[in-house]
Amino acid sequence: MQLPQDPSNVVHVLAAAFPARLADDVRDVLAAMPGTRFAPMLPFEVEVQGETLAIPSRIYNEEPGASLQRSLTATRQVILHCLYSRHSDGLVRQRHLEQIVTSNEPWVVPFVVQLAGEYVLEILEAIMQGLPGLSTPGSARRRHYGEFVARNPAFFARTERRVVSYWSCYYRWKYPVFGAYPGSVLLEAFRAAVAEQVDRPWPRHTPPPLVDTGPRPRS
Repeated sequence: MQLPQDPSNVVHVLAAAFPARLADDVRDVLAAMPGTRFAPMLPFEVEVQGETLAIPSRIYNEEPGASLQRSLTATRQVILHCLYSRHSDGLVRQRHLEQIVTSNEPWVVPFVVQLAGEYVLEILEAIMQGLPGLSTPGSARRRHYGEFVARNPAFFARTERRVVSYWSCYYRWKYPVFGAYPGSVLLEAFRAAVAEQVDRPWPRHTPPPLVDTGPRPRS
């Protein structure tokens, strides 16, 4: 898909990925980002603290230089890292995820949870390493993730199905037991976080997969 002729359309599309109060910050971040010939891919909608956000499935902009990134305010750096966590290149996604996964901003949560449902194993491992507070009862991070899942049950159910699908397709040979797969570990952590918020077990939206009969050879 080619970029719309009116650049303000792209600004509007990407600004919708963040709370309205950050609109000026988002515009400044977008002004610092290199251009691209391709428009962001269709967004997915989530609710964060009562506000609907529309986050792009993928962006295609080249990364700005490190010095330019450092010149941004702390909030604008987080916005930039969130946007590049949706990049078409998995290595770029991982680099920028590692900069936001420890954030306590509620609007960062959907960017992290979306990546938990994707196929790059190193990204799943980076989320696990960057979210130790997720397993701490009563922590702010656990509360933010629990509230997000409670507000977005359909999004989380879709994430569950994607985790199972990618495990079955790519990683059964390495993790014959689904419960040992990093994506499964993350799902259980998110489910525990939401159960703490709603004070009841959170249902699974996909049955636990059968244990594989043996490792699958790598192609």
